[in-house]
Amino acid sequence: MRSTGTCVLLTIVTLGFYSLYWYYKTHEEMKQHTGAGLGGGLALVLSIFVGIVMAFVTPNEVGNLYARRGQAKPVSAATGLWALLLGWFFFVGVIVWFVKTNGALNAYWRSLGAQG
Repeated sequence: MRSTGTCVLLTIVTLGFYSLYWYYKTHEEMKQHTGAGLGGGLALVLSIFVGIVMAFVTPNEVGNLYARRGQAKPVSAATGLWALLLGWFFFVGVIVWFVKTNGALNAYWRSLGAQG
C-alpha cells in the first residue's frame, strides 16, 4: 500500500521520476499476485515511451483484481479519461485519476489484510 499524498509529493519532488517507480512496482505486485497483467518491466517501458496508455491500462488492471474476485470494478480503463480529458487543466484530471486508481489499489490490498 502506498499513501496517495506521499506518492504525489514524491512525484513532484523527483520531477516525475517517482511515477515511473510507481508504475513498475504496482504492476509487478499485481502480476505476482495474479499471474496476469503487464508486470513491472513492460509497465515501465510503456510509461517511458507511451505514457498516456498507462492512464488506461493501470486502472483496468486494478479493476481486474476486483473482477477476479467477483466484485464490481471501482476503476476501469474508462478512468483514464480523467487524465486524458482534464489532465493538463492544472493537473486536475491527473490528480483525480491517481486518487481513484491508487485508492482502489490500496483498498484491494487492505481487503487482503495489508496494513499501511
